[in-house]
Amino acid sequence: MQLQSFTTFNLAILVLALGKWLTSKIPLLREFNIPEPVTSGLLVCLITTALHVFADVQVSFNLATRDFLLLYFFAAIGLNSDFKTLRAGGRPLAILVVVTIGFMFLQNFTGVAVASLMGLNPLVGVVGGSVSLLGGHGTTIAWTPTFVNELGISNAGEIGIACATVGLVLSSLMGGPIARSLITRHKLQPKVIEQPDVGVAHGTKPQDIDYFSLLGTLFWLNISLALGNLIQGGLAKLDISLPLFVCSLFGAIILTNTVPRFYKGNWPAGSRPLALVSDVSLGVFLAMSLMSLQLWTIASVAGPILALLAAQFALAFVFALFVIFRVMGRDYEAAVISAGFGGISLGATPTAMANMTAVAQKYGQAHRAFIIVPLVSGFFVDISNAIVIQQFISWFR
Repeated sequence: MQLQSFTTFNLAILVLALGKWLTSKIPLLREFNIPEPVTSGLLVCLITTALHVFADVQVSFNLATRDFLLLYFFAAIGLNSDFKTLRAGGRPLAILVVVTIGFMFLQNFTGVAVASLMGLNPLVGVVGGSVSLLGGHGTTIAWTPTFVNELGISNAGEIGIACATVGLVLSSLMGGPIARSLITRHKLQPKVIEQPDVGVAHGTKPQDIDYFSLLGTLFWLNISLALGNLIQGGLAKLDISLPLFVCSLFGAIILTNTVPRFYKGNWPAGSRPLALVSDVSLGVFLAMSLMSLQLWTIASVAGPILALLAAQFALAFVFALFVIFRVMGRDYEAAVISAGFGGISLGATPTAMANMTAVAQKYGQAHRAFIIVPLVSGFFVDISNAIVIQQFISWFR
């Protein structure tokens, strides 16, 4: 049964609403900062899995509208980013890039070790390492022909997709507990309590949103996306490839640091409409991603997958808790970045942002974290990962 794009989009809205309701009713979800769309998205995923296993009914979703929501979210992050915040993030950004590259090597060495212990080709561990986990589904698909045709790992695609799929779930559940542990143990709190960049803090009373402010927010988000398209096209002519969401982020940053100098109207940065639009966009995106997972597709490679992911989960959790937190400054921002790293280490950029959003909604905003993490995961990781993967292939082929 194929659900069309319009139906999928509306179902995702209902799934997000269900996640919000469950979070408001179940204190444990709030206590461990589990992102709202994760709770309900996984519930729908389990229902569709049960339908497939017990009733031989396969439900699939058309995700055509999903990526546009991600562009809105990152444009909203960019509109909240002035140069003062970006300058403050310069050194931490460089540190996080270097440390993340180091983690890529650890992740692949861990995968190689587990694969070798199970009597498998060591390169299977690379597929179950930074190819599928830090890289995600896109990197897995891109590298599968190399592992299948050149390296002789016939089921590399199945293993990679399975690891990326389960890793997305694990990373969604990892970030909140990491942040809670750090914030509680070190008694951390934000330096300034502000309106969140994304969403609304838990327990906030309903407030009116000005009609023209909402229209202005949507207008400037669309202008950011248009500018992002121009940036991506210009870079393509220079043989530089960047994801559109990163270009939209850059476009919004350019706008928010130039337009207010001569535009005297209400600028959306820091506004409640922008926070809500970004929250809904990310929430619906993640709900669609999780509810569309087809868990039954990984049954044939369940053994190696479980072994690889158990080791990788332990590595990522410990690394975020004890390394990322320390090198990023041991403060509240560092705790939020650690939660985000839990997302990118096994999942994807949207998962990292959802983890940080859940933490910020409970404890308070962390502006630099919302700039640093997507730049690392959306730009530097892809470039560095390709080099690291190629190096491991040369070592273990």
